[in-house]
Amino acid sequence: MLLQYDVKAKDFSSAGSVSSAIKKVLKQLNIDPSVIKRIIVALYEAEVNIVAHSFGGSIECTITADTVTLVIADTGPGIPNLEKAMLEGFSTATDEVREMGFGAGMGLSNIKKNSDTLEIQTAANSPTILTISFIISQG
Repeated sequence: MLLQYDVKAKDFSSAGSVSSAIKKVLKQLNIDPSVIKRIIVALYEAEVNIVAHSFGGSIECTITADTVTLVIADTGPGIPNLEKAMLEGFSTATDEVREMGFGAGMGLSNIKKNSDTLEIQTAANSPTILTISFIISQG
């Protein structure tokens, strides 16, 4: 099953709507609730990162019998220092974003903690692509 969504930059009123839609599908498929929680925590963090830090992007969710794979792609501006960005508490969020309650610097580290695999392709002034996978059955 393939689910695809567009995410608009700076649209904080819609932030989390993709996560909610995918959560409903995962529940309907009777995926273990503890796995759903991990998927949605990682997905929400990635979705908010698109809204807060990028020029917009997309989320693709592929569900198979054994895995859920998320591909989160934005159109830039990229992450200039990925090593720093992976540190808990490191944030490049603007004051405006922080005033709305976002930008605590936990996004990428929470994604890493909750995923089974995480690959990040990025560079300054380039798109960022996260590929996040979760094992949903032991086989």
